[in-house]
Amino acid sequence: PAKAGIAMALWAMTTLVAPVMGPLLGGWITDNISWPWIFYINVPVGLLSAALTWNLYKTRDPGPRKVKLDGVGLALLVLWVGALQVMIDKGKEMDWFSSSLIVGLGLTAVVGFAFFLAWELTESHPIVNLRLFAGRNFAMGTVALSVAYGLFFGNVVLLPLWLQQWMGYTATQAGMVMAPVGLFAILLSPWVGKNVSRFDPRALATVAFVGFAFVLWLRSRFNTEAPFNTILIPTYLQGIAMAFFFIPLQSIIFSGLRPEQLPAASGLSNFARITAGAMGTSLFTTVWEDRAAMHHAHLAEQVHQGNAAAAQASAQLSAAGYGDAGALAMINRTLDQQAFTVSVTDLFWMSSVLFLALIALVWLTRPRRGGGAMGDAGGAH
Repeated sequence: PAKAGIAMALWAMTTLVAPVMGPLLGGWITDNISWPWIFYINVPVGLLSAALTWNLYKTRDPGPRKVKLDGVGLALLVLWVGALQVMIDKGKEMDWFSSSLIVGLGLTAVVGFAFFLAWELTESHPIVNLRLFAGRNFAMGTVALSVAYGLFFGNVVLLPLWLQQWMGYTATQAGMVMAPVGLFAILLSPWVGKNVSRFDPRALATVAFVGFAFVLWLRSRFNTEAPFNTILIPTYLQGIAMAFFFIPLQSIIFSGLRPEQLPAASGLSNFARITAGAMGTSLFTTVWEDRAAMHHAHLAEQVHQGNAAAAQASAQLSAAGYGDAGALAMINRTLDQQAFTVSVTDLFWMSSVLFLALIALVWLTRPRRGGGAMGDAGGAH
């Protein structure tokens, strides 16, 4: 138990390496090979990880108790989560509920979720132990972790998209902007892990949420003239918030649980977190495009002959040899750049406010300080 904090810090550090290596490696592969290889590269990595995992656990004694796999619960889980994810991913592309496919996916997700709840609450060995949510620490901690991770991951995806599509960055340059996020996270995680039992984990989680809120507030002030260093500074600061993010919230989630509950709690909290990250990515890109369309429409209303600035810009572009059609195309491109920039800063600001709101949720928990289930939690992970 005394080493649980360090164990969780080591786990968190491996998680935090991804934001450093992922954007750099992905950007380099995209620019120098081809973008499909950012997916193909996972095949050998996955096979190697599977081989290492098998080697570690092939001789491990699972104990005398063998539980029957809840195949029905697993199938229902895959069904409703898959339908919901595809619905969110394809919704905008297919004009949402005007599409029979989107309607069908939505109904499948709702009905599948209802059957999933009914089955899991009555199954003797459920694939997901939903009764864990009866505990305040687990319920509040998991919701806070999942929503925060959805916000975090949505913004992680959105920033490089904006940089590449509207700021002229290459994939490698966008990766360089994102990479420093892991620097302070990796340096500070061991300290957080070592001291998580000495401090109230709610206070440590508050540091993370305030840090994320401040970083996103800084990003909400970006504009199309923002230089590289201005965009880079919040990324460094975000690493500090990340160091205080995973470990305290995991400590809250596992606090007060019995040892036999920890494996199920670990699996369920991680499932909720990863699902929220996937949903956050889909929702953020969809809302970004929707708000950009709205801002473009408002900006386009100002482009007419009665607007002196618009008329002057059109005349200058025509005189430069673009012609009337070319001048309008250039003006429209400028409007698009401004609209998507304002839209992305809207989402940064909204995320900042939501991170501050999550602080209240964290303080509704009542975690134990030091010892308790925390020691077993590290091993359960």
